[in-house]
Amino acid sequence: MRLSICNMLAAGLFLAAASLAHAGEITLSAAASLTNAFREIGAAYEARHPGSKALVNFGASGALLQQMAKGAPVDVFASADQETMNMAISQRLVKSADRRVFARNSLVMVVPRDSRLKIKMLPDLSQPDVHKVAIGNPDSVPVGRYAREALQEARLWPQLQSKTIRTQNVRQSLDYVARGEVDAAFVYATDAALMPDKVRIAMQVPLNEPVLYPIAKTADSENAIEASRFVDFVMSPAGQAILAKYGFLKP
Repeated sequence: MRLSICNMLAAGLFLAAASLAHAGEITLSAAASLTNAFREIGAAYEARHPGSKALVNFGASGALLQQMAKGAPVDVFASADQETMNMAISQRLVKSADRRVFARNSLVMVVPRDSRLKIKMLPDLSQPDVHKVAIGNPDSVPVGRYAREALQEARLWPQLQSKTIRTQNVRQSLDYVARGEVDAAFVYATDAALMPDKVRIAMQVPLNEPVLYPIAKTADSENAIEASRFVDFVMSPAGQAILAKYGFLKP
């Protein structure tokens, strides 16, 4: 009997320990443009809160939203635009009250570092020497939506369709330029800053709306307390300092 009771106590302690081991673990889904900054933010958060674990999944905001809608377990969602977060709220994946804007960015046009093309305005993309322009898929990638809106505003979208190469996320567009596979690409300023030896900014793209990044804990988070604490850390001076280090501006 004593052995049985001891075994039961041991099993109970094991389950309690296992539960505590996972209590501080959260899964984050963040826009591809946040990759470098959020890796450092995640590490800083874990260092500040021993026992916590931040697992980060990066990708195009629209693709991450689709994953969540299909049941992917996510505790915190950070998108590269307001529209995707609006959709998350409309699908009841996120509560409106939990939404917070934590960073701002800008849209730029980049070309290979050694390019001789003279691109100073959007109409310059129409010149014959510009053959391929990388743009994130506007249907799922925020940077692509921003780029499409800018081209539509300049009345260039229809005529440039044959030149566009659609990518899965902003980092893919950046890689295409870095490898010289396209003549130009629409990326965020923070992405362009990652490869100064391979790409250069040809121009800043004018937009009617700012590039804002919202973040929120998810409605079905299995660790809502930890998720909220992570969001608070992103908004804190320490989190904002890391974002600033990678070129993100305050909202």
